[in-house]
Amino acid sequence: MRSKIIMLFIFFWFISVAAFAQAAEKAAPAKVQGGGDLAAKTQNPVGAMYSLPFKFTFDYGADNGEATFLNVQPVIPVTVGDWNLINRVIVPLVDLDGTVTGTPEIQNPVPGDGASGLGDINYSVYVSPADPGKMIWGVGPSLMMDTATDEQLGSGKWSLGATAVILVQPKPWTIGLLGRQLWDVAGDDNRKSVSQLLLEPFVNYNLNDGWYLLTDMIITANWEANTDNRWTLPLGGGVGKMFEIGGQKMNTKIEAYYNVEKPQGAPDWSMNWTLQFLFPR
Repeated sequence: MRSKIIMLFIFFWFISVAAFAQAAEKAAPAKVQGGGDLAAKTQNPVGAMYSLPFKFTFDYGADNGEATFLNVQPVIPVTVGDWNLINRVIVPLVDLDGTVTGTPEIQNPVPGDGASGLGDINYSVYVSPADPGKMIWGVGPSLMMDTATDEQLGSGKWSLGATAVILVQPKPWTIGLLGRQLWDVAGDDNRKSVSQLLLEPFVNYNLNDGWYLLTDMIITANWEANTDNRWTLPLGGGVGKMFEIGGQKMNTKIEAYYNVEKPQGAPDWSMNWTLQFLFPR
C-alpha cells in the first residue's frame, strides 16, 4: 500500500508546486516577520512567506502494524493592514496496516484491517503582527474537517478549536511552542467524541552553509481516553539543510523520535522526512 502513497506524492508534487509557485508569484507581497535570513523565516511558523512542505512520517512498532503519513502542508500568508493572516493547511495521505493510536491525524481510531487514502484535512489561520518585536506570536481558530475516504483514516467528526504559537529567534536559535486544542462539533454519532490537545515545542540551532539541528516534538493528549492511554510523548531530533536547485529555494530535514509515553496500540518510534519548497518575496 505504501507504493500508493509514493505515487500520490509524485502526483501532488508536480501539480502542487506548479500551482503554488504561480499563485505565490501573482499574490501581493506580505510583510515578512522574524529574522533577517531565510533560515529564520522558514523556521517561524507564522512567518509571512509562501511555502509548500511535503512531510513523510513513518511510524513503527505499533501492535497492529506500521503507519505512513504524507502531509501536504501549504502556507499562504495574507497581509491586512498591520496584521498578517497566516493560513496553514494540512492534507494527510495515510496508509495503515491496522488500527494505530496516538497519532495527531486520527484522534479516535476505529478497529480495522488497514486502509489507504485521504485523511481528515486541518485548516488553521493565525493572526500575527506584521512587525513584531523580539517575541513573535500568532493566534487563531483551527478546523479539522471530516474528509477521510475510509473510517479508519479519520475521526468521523468535524472538530473546531483554537491554536496559538509563540517564539523567539536570537541568532542562531529559533525557540518556540505551538499549541492546539480541538473538540468535535458535528459528525457521526456512532464515533467517539474528539477532545485532543497538541503541543509542539520546537528548537532550531543554525550552523554554517545552511545546515541546522532541530527538535520538533509533537505531543498529544486524548482527553477522551483513560489516564493510562492519554498521552503520546516523543523525544528525539534531527538535522536539516537549506539549499537551492535551479533558482528554487528549498529546505529538507530528517528526524527520528522515540515515544517515551504512549497509549496502547501506538507506535514505539517514528522517522520523519520533509521536503519544503520556499517562495520568499
